[in-house]
Amino acid sequence: MTEPRFYFDESVDLPVSKQLALAGLDVVSAHSLKALGDKDSVHLQRATEMGRVLCTSDTDFLILAQQHTEHAGVVFGQKQSVSIGDWVRYLRYFHATKTAEEVAGMVFYMERR
Repeated sequence: MTEPRFYFDESVDLPVSKQLALAGLDVVSAHSLKALGDKDSVHLQRATEMGRVLCTSDTDFLILAQQHTEHAGVVFGQKQSVSIGDWVRYLRYFHATKTAEEVAGMVFYMERR
């Protein structure tokens, strides 16, 4: 069983991925990959190829995830209702309680923790 690894699109504030990386989680972001401005479908495909759960606040990914059932997982959090701290707490919990295998092809709606 493999720990989940994360891919952040540009809709999630950069400090989220930075804080999780400092905590030892395996993360990449559109920023770190110099992929800002890429199409959503490209982000999802790249995350899938990398075996990473895509983390986003962009509702377009919810539609894409339904159309492309083969992906490594999507975590969605509404921009206006969750803070940087909420993202960090939720994803640390997610990482500690889930495996990459069990989240593949699933969409998770972030809850405040």
